[in-house]
Amino acid sequence: MIDIGLATKLADAGLVWTPAVHDRFAIPGHDLDGRVFSLNDMSTEIRRFGDRSAIMFNGAVEWSLDWIMREKVVWLPSESQLRDLLGDRFVALDRDATGFTCKTTLDSNGFAGDTASEAYALALLATL
Repeated sequence: MIDIGLATKLADAGLVWTPAVHDRFAIPGHDLDGRVFSLNDMSTEIRRFGDRSAIMFNGAVEWSLDWIMREKVVWLPSESQLRDLLGDRFVALDRDATGFTCKTTLDSNGFAGDTASEAYALALLATL
């Protein structure tokens, strides 16, 4: 997963997010730094009853932040979403001892990152 700083750069460069189930996001500026949230149809949790456990299904989560406007959150696209967003510009992903390099039709030298997601994100940033 890319960090919130790189995700913010992508958003500022014009990456459009249409929220969908299983997308991850962060909420900057609400004392929630470092927390990653996921869009889900329904919240679930594990409850333990002695040596047994149950999966509990909850229709809503009760907490201090009932809702937030989409514009106030930062999408954290997954590795596969970043690769898909590169589309036909993606050529190859190489791995070596120092990390990953995403090669595109824009730059045959590629975009280096510590993770595959970071390399994809840097390549996508260059396209935006």
